[in-house]
Amino acid sequence: MHPNNFSHLPFFHMKTDSQRRIYRLRRKTRIKTIRWQRLFIYWIGAIVVGIVSVLFARLGDVAASLRGQIVHINPWLMLVVTPVGLVLITWLTRKLFDGAQGSGIPQTIATLHIHDFTVIDRILSPKIALGKILMTTLGLVSGASIGREGPSVQIGASVMHAFSRLIGQNGEITRHGMILAGGAAGMAAAFNTPLAGIVFAIEELSHSFEQKASGRTLAIIIFSGVTSIAFMGNYTYFGHTNAVIPIGSAWMAVGICGVLGGVAGGLFSRCVIALSRGFPSPMSLFARKKPLVFVGLCGLLLALLGIASDGATYGTGYLQANGIVNGYLHYPASFFVLKYISMLITFCSGIPGGMFAPSLSIGAGMGGWISQFLPHTSPAGVILLGMAAYFCGVAQSPITATIIVMEICDNQQVTLALLSVSFLAYAVSRIVCPEPLYSTLAKRFDKTQAELKS
Repeated sequence: MHPNNFSHLPFFHMKTDSQRRIYRLRRKTRIKTIRWQRLFIYWIGAIVVGIVSVLFARLGDVAASLRGQIVHINPWLMLVVTPVGLVLITWLTRKLFDGAQGSGIPQTIATLHIHDFTVIDRILSPKIALGKILMTTLGLVSGASIGREGPSVQIGASVMHAFSRLIGQNGEITRHGMILAGGAAGMAAAFNTPLAGIVFAIEELSHSFEQKASGRTLAIIIFSGVTSIAFMGNYTYFGHTNAVIPIGSAWMAVGICGVLGGVAGGLFSRCVIALSRGFPSPMSLFARKKPLVFVGLCGLLLALLGIASDGATYGTGYLQANGIVNGYLHYPASFFVLKYISMLITFCSGIPGGMFAPSLSIGAGMGGWISQFLPHTSPAGVILLGMAAYFCGVAQSPITATIIVMEICDNQQVTLALLSVSFLAYAVSRIVCPEPLYSTLAKRFDKTQAELKS
């Protein structure tokens, strides 16, 4: 057949203009119908992300309540509960949910740069997402210093990736776009911060603004956020604060919090990156030969820190941070120091769990401690600055840090101060730790996957 012979097409045999017009109209209608069907499936996926995030949040609350009851009966029971819990999590994760370890954000970032979708299917499988939910919940019961926001990112990405496969999407850009949107939607639904979810997608998950800011991404985040609000109400994570930081002497807090938050967050990131590359030789050998014993010892240390802090270092730190922000709880400097150490130990154990909520708790504790030395600045304002500074010091994402703190406290009056402290903390953190935490962990994860494949 001649390459320019189109006699096999139905359009060629149509004799009248009206037949051709009807054919064109039907074809356009069919194409539009398929597009709307795909959009509808995208929206269903976004609603599922919101529902899963709400259920995950409910499980987290149940886990925290159960742990609280154990501590209330006898705080020393955690010397058994935490080590046994961490060993059980490690064993179950390795046997049933291998790949669910860690935060979830580095894994999601890695999938955006992997071109082999058989690998992505394994990382973002429904089984791994389920394991992330169950093991993180068990970790919260056990008293590990973890949050559910990082896992929610991977879970949201897994849900939207599954829906993209359901509708038969084969385009690499489209499938990566669905993963990006799902991850951002998971984070937005976890905190009930839709704007932060959009900024998180732009600043942290990807490097392509056009892809990140697409209408599909925004729609998925909005649908997921609306679903979360429908089930949990239009709540604010830490309630509403009226703190203000007027231009003048009060801005001393910006400089102090920015430097301390940047140094502390940068050191934390540097430690995590170093630990991800391997422990010092004797410890590394012990962890490889007797992994469950090593994890059990990590659990024992976490329990001892919890007992020393009257239970303040267990879990996400939400109750402690909420109390500090709203002024009805006051902690000494030992709180955020012990919470800081407990987060590092939890990371060493390798169990599933995120770092966002515990980082906000550490930042709130740091800000509360700093505020007593700054009598001319609103204590609540200094606490918000401490949260933004430390969070940014860890994640090195200044705009995300600003928007998250602004949204979770429902306070736009301190936006300029939050931006300033976040960018200062970012600059200081980059000096202390030149490698961004999540991007570095994602590259290491990507390298590990490539080695496993080869």
